[in-house]
Amino acid sequence: MADLILELFSEEIPARMQAKAEQDLGAALEKALGEAGLSWASLETASGPRRLTVFVDDLSERSADVKEERKGPKVGAPDKAVEGFLRGAGLSDISQAEVRSDPKKGDFYVAVIETPGRDATDIIAEAVPAIIRGFHWPKSMRWGTGELRWVRPLQRIVCVLDGKIVPFEVDGVASGNETEGHRVHGRGPYKVLDRQDYEESLSGAGHVKLTRDVRRDVILSGIEKVCGDAGLEWIEDKGLLEEVVGLAEWPVVVLGDMDPAFLSLPPEVIQLSMRTHQKYFAVNDKKTGKLAPNFIVVANIEATDGGKKLAEGNSRVLSARLDDGRFFWEKDKATPLEDMAAKLSTIAFKAELGSLGDKVERVAALARELAPKVGADPDLAERAARLAKADLVSEMVGEFPELQGVMGRYYALEAGEPEAVADAIRDHYKPQGPSDSVPTNPVGIAVALADKLDTLVGFWAIDEKPTGSKDPFALRRAALGVVRIVLENGVRIPLNPIILEMTGVHARLQASHVTKEGASIAADLESSSAGSGIVEAFKDSTLAVEGPGHTGEWAFSNVLSQNPLISFFADRLKQHLRDEGQRHDLIDAVFALGEDDLVLITRRVEALGAFLDTEDGANLLVGYKRAANILKAEAKKGDLPSDLSVNDTLIAKGPAEEQALGQALANVEAAIEGPLAAEDFTGAMAELAKLRAPVDAFFEAVMVNDEDAAVRANRLALLTKIRETLHRVADFSRIDG
Repeated sequence: MADLILELFSEEIPARMQAKAEQDLGAALEKALGEAGLSWASLETASGPRRLTVFVDDLSERSADVKEERKGPKVGAPDKAVEGFLRGAGLSDISQAEVRSDPKKGDFYVAVIETPGRDATDIIAEAVPAIIRGFHWPKSMRWGTGELRWVRPLQRIVCVLDGKIVPFEVDGVASGNETEGHRVHGRGPYKVLDRQDYEESLSGAGHVKLTRDVRRDVILSGIEKVCGDAGLEWIEDKGLLEEVVGLAEWPVVVLGDMDPAFLSLPPEVIQLSMRTHQKYFAVNDKKTGKLAPNFIVVANIEATDGGKKLAEGNSRVLSARLDDGRFFWEKDKATPLEDMAAKLSTIAFKAELGSLGDKVERVAALARELAPKVGADPDLAERAARLAKADLVSEMVGEFPELQGVMGRYYALEAGEPEAVADAIRDHYKPQGPSDSVPTNPVGIAVALADKLDTLVGFWAIDEKPTGSKDPFALRRAALGVVRIVLENGVRIPLNPIILEMTGVHARLQASHVTKEGASIAADLESSSAGSGIVEAFKDSTLAVEGPGHTGEWAFSNVLSQNPLISFFADRLKQHLRDEGQRHDLIDAVFALGEDDLVLITRRVEALGAFLDTEDGANLLVGYKRAANILKAEAKKGDLPSDLSVNDTLIAKGPAEEQALGQALANVEAAIEGPLAAEDFTGAMAELAKLRAPVDAFFEAVMVNDEDAAVRANRLALLTKIRETLHRVADFSRIDG
């Protein structure tokens, strides 16, 4: 058994690419060695700013001999069949094959193919160059006169097996046993014979922390020390931490100072400037809990003065950046938000949907409509919607796009806008991901819902839906955002009427610009119930919609037909509830009732899931399926009576089990009315559970297909009543099981 060291050494590898490249290299080598028939005890990887490394311990020195038997045609088979067999088996003559007999099939040819094992050195020398040449980087380059593409110029290849170099060459770079350390503290080169030698050379004189885990621990320990000494608290930033882990081979944590005057800037501006431009960590004052005039920088050098000069130099660089931020801040504050908002009409949103200014008008109208439904003041909701996108034209957001909404809040507060309006401006983009919070203040809820619903309805109206994995306009995220806002705030709004009204707005506006018949279509929309309400608010609105678009007739048909956007919301709700452990079939069962109140749907699904987890629920589902299958079979045969109404007189003459079922159905029908009206779905399920015993007893003792046609029809009516009763809470036919 032997140990293998493979190191690919290059110019700086971008930090964001290192972890994935490390994983990919390890996987590629593991696959190549395994397919070649080698075995090993362990395979470990490491990565850093300039190197990818793989260690393979206890690698077999040779692959095993392989003996394969390949069955051929019968003796006496046509020549072409024999020739094909010889080619596939690598034989030159049929005499090289064995003849074997089968009592049933007779004599046939068998080729015994023996493949001798190969030395690990030969396998590695063949596999590694192929891996290097075929390696995928998100971005790569060529250099000099070579043909190899790598993330940055490849400088060295260390490939040592059991202390000996595995010889090969890739684009002029020959494999060897020498590596490099830190550019300043210990470049080397260092000759390595084994893993221990390699690690000790780099971590010692080479001043290289080889693995990401080690560098991360060093950085975290350094942050804890400098913050503890200065009475500061690190503002945790895991994303930035992973980035700086990939920037420094020998990380040294240094605490720097900045001019306290910069603290007059919004803290988000300071933190983002630190993070984006300089890769600094921000810190809070432990006593106040507010941003401190300090920063943490992770250097790649151990300074003789303890990092004093490093801190001073970085402070000067940061000051220049923050001076720019202060200029943008003061300039933006001097411009009224209304003036910023007016510029939105010059910015395209989507050709078929008009400008950002047009979108603001639609969102403002919808936010006003939604406000009473979510407990918000309509005037404040409309005001917030009209100002929500204004900061997109600000100097600060132009420099830091990540601050859209955040800066709008600050500018609104500076202008004396109500806090509810300012918070809504900040929150209307939320949630922007699964870990992001949702708006909680009523005005913010109204604006966030209006913004997302307008986007979804608009893109559906122009037939720009997500396809497969492609979703360039983040429509899935918008729909999931609506779902989360509604559920987490308990917002009770039926989606279908709102979607239809907004679809009517888009269809009317589109029709007026696309076809000659648009005027009549628009007139129809104005008079239609689907296009009422919000459409009215847009009677005098004229959007300069240009581009090919779609016909007004298409959009109009979407308004008057069942809206497909509802099913899209259903899919997002399924995803959300599935992530929370709910079954997708239960969601289908509830959606089949025509519900579009997401809160109500979720409550029904939760109650239904709990019910089906009980013995009564599971057995009642079996009884329902049996009843439904009988009815389906009768309908298919054409034997199902058209008038299926229960005759109590006939039931009274039937067996006790039939009478018990009839009485139970009547009792349950009456009993579930109250719980359903009160949205007590758990209580409704408890009443349905009372059907389990009589349904079981009925199927055990009663023959549905009685010889008497009237009795048979009455029993089919009882089965229909079972189905109808259960459908009061969900469509059980859509439930698996």
